[in-house]
Amino acid sequence: MSSETGSEEAVGSSRVIKSVFFALLLDLLGFTLILPLLPSILDHYGQTEDGVYQSLQSIVDWFREAVGVPMETKYNSVLFGGLIGSLFSLLQFVSSPLTGAASDHYGRKPLLILTTLGLMSSYAVWAVSRSFSMFLLSRVIGGICKGNVSLCTAMIADLPCPKARNKGMMMVGIAFSLGFTVGPLMGAYFAINSSKEEVFYHGPAVLALVFSAADLLFIIGENENVTSGIQESGDLLNPVALFHFSALTRTEDPPSKEKMQNLKVLGLIYFTYLFLFSGLEFTLSFLTHQRFQFTSMQQGKMFFFMGITMALIQGGYARRIKPGHHIRTVRLAIILLIPAFALIGLAWNLKMVYIGLILYSFAAAIVVPCLTTLVSDHGSANQKGTVMGILRSLGALARALGPIVASSVYWIAGAETCFIISSTSFIIPLVLLRRLGGLKQE
Repeated sequence: MSSETGSEEAVGSSRVIKSVFFALLLDLLGFTLILPLLPSILDHYGQTEDGVYQSLQSIVDWFREAVGVPMETKYNSVLFGGLIGSLFSLLQFVSSPLTGAASDHYGRKPLLILTTLGLMSSYAVWAVSRSFSMFLLSRVIGGICKGNVSLCTAMIADLPCPKARNKGMMMVGIAFSLGFTVGPLMGAYFAINSSKEEVFYHGPAVLALVFSAADLLFIIGENENVTSGIQESGDLLNPVALFHFSALTRTEDPPSKEKMQNLKVLGLIYFTYLFLFSGLEFTLSFLTHQRFQFTSMQQGKMFFFMGITMALIQGGYARRIKPGHHIRTVRLAIILLIPAFALIGLAWNLKMVYIGLILYSFAAAIVVPCLTTLVSDHGSANQKGTVMGILRSLGALARALGPIVASSVYWIAGAETCFIISSTSFIIPLVLLRRLGGLKQE
């Protein structure tokens, strides 16, 4: 009887993993279409007299002068894009824990449908936008509604078997690698081949809307059980409470003191890692343009190389990591980041850069999926959405702050100093990992 039950659980888990993978892949393909177009979109609106654009440009000019960034169009586009990206991440920081907690009460599927409808509206606004104000509105709507990732990881966290959860989190990582590799290429292709009668970003915007609509239809066709339990919003909006996962302590069945302590440490590791990683990731485009005179096409080829390398690592190595081995794997990946970023920061030729990028890609493929798997072991069935939503929120906050701090250090102290300081700072999450020595995963 137990073997039959186990077989049914395995089949059910496999079905959930496949559903999450395809739903997330469709979502990410739509989301990443805009990435290679953002500099061109900003240049396009820079030629207009839009008041909102000019207001944001004044903020970028103030920051550029404060840290000594050269007055070049390329750097201005990167900084302006970083400002838009930070706004998007801050909105995710606010919305992700609320979305996760709501899914614990109303179920994953209804919230997935709601957030996907919100994303569809953001893409529709983008498609018809003819002013920067409308474009910015589409990004704001998208930032508020981009809860699909935390909801999908919560669905994986709901799985009863640690082995299935591990496989599911790795498939989430593969979906990210494929989405961030294929999506930008499709966006660039449709923009280049747009007709002269329409604005260049109209085709990619419509395609993003199509992907999102397909995602909605796929989600509606799936079955999903509704869980119960919702938290007060105060603990989901207070940054200090988020770092302490305080919302879980007010539930009927809160995790044990040891579990809560491990959860706090995991959240801090996740935040610290992404804060450092996203900052160096953002300044990478500065370094390659400044030192090696990379064009936008060369930048695209570099990120394509990184995406393919990550997908190969996740498909070949990461998904075979056994339960109980995640901490040591994360430790290895973070250790490799130290020489990776040091090589990139000190590189005087492209061979050194690409050796560093291979090590970088290994860590990018491993750390977040493994940490997410570890976090998913915490909380009861009606708390998983809250847990994963808070984790996603901490990551969004790190991605909002990391690029600002790293780019400031880069232009004030220089590329070498920035990359060396940041790479050695990865010792901090390594030290925090030692506090998880007693963590049990099974």
